[in-house]
Amino acid sequence: MENQKRWQCGSHHSKRQFSAKVGTIFEDSPLGLDKWLVAMWLVANCKNGISSCEIARALGITQKTAWFMDHRIRLSMQDDFFGKKLGDNGEEIEVDESFIGGKARNMHVSERKRRITGTGTKDKTAVMGILERGGRVRATVVPNRRKSALQTEVRKHVEAGAALYTDALLSYEGLAGDYAHQVIDHAVKYVDGRVHTNGLETFWSLLKRGISGTYVSVEPFHLYRYLDEQAFRFNNRKATDADRFNMALLGIVGKRVTYEKLTGKEATA
Repeated sequence: MENQKRWQCGSHHSKRQFSAKVGTIFEDSPLGLDKWLVAMWLVANCKNGISSCEIARALGITQKTAWFMDHRIRLSMQDDFFGKKLGDNGEEIEVDESFIGGKARNMHVSERKRRITGTGTKDKTAVMGILERGGRVRATVVPNRRKSALQTEVRKHVEAGAALYTDALLSYEGLAGDYAHQVIDHAVKYVDGRVHTNGLETFWSLLKRGISGTYVSVEPFHLYRYLDEQAFRFNNRKATDADRFNMALLGIVGKRVTYEKLTGKEATA
């Protein structure tokens, strides 16, 4: 349209007007692309992540708006996999799990009472990572560390017959039937030639540094979004800042999340 930055459907019946944001993570946002693109650059390229408070100050918007933007940008960073399994070209695969949760000493007393109800890992969230050495990492939230949960993820993401390295957790027993599975017992040593999970230990270190140092507290409900963000930066660690930004932009189409869904208030049928 000549008088505004919009298009109009040429259909005789529709005549509907729409902007360049339609069909992307930007849809229905009152913010201009000048702010959205700056936010995407920051999220894609800040090694330890960037908080919604920092983005709010940088862009001159509210923290609530910046928080909503952050989660929409993380959605664009999701790896869709397209059914491709890791290790399909003979690459070595590392598998490891960890727990994510805030430290009680860093919480306000009221928050501590709400979130800390036991000891050990009871109030932490289990996460699992699968790393193709020299390639990509996939990370996901898992319900627990039992054999059924962990081995289901391994078989879902790793090509049968691949060289597979894990720690000595008993939940991994039985994988040798489908994979060249070798175990490193961390109670004895951390490396035995090619057998180790140090690549994933590096990923967990980067993730936890970002969560504890930048985001401080992450609700389990949203944890998988932060895994997507960190995996995106890790998988594109050798790219330039401009290339990472362009890769993030490639994921904006056909994805949308509403504020109601993010806050758990979306009506269910």
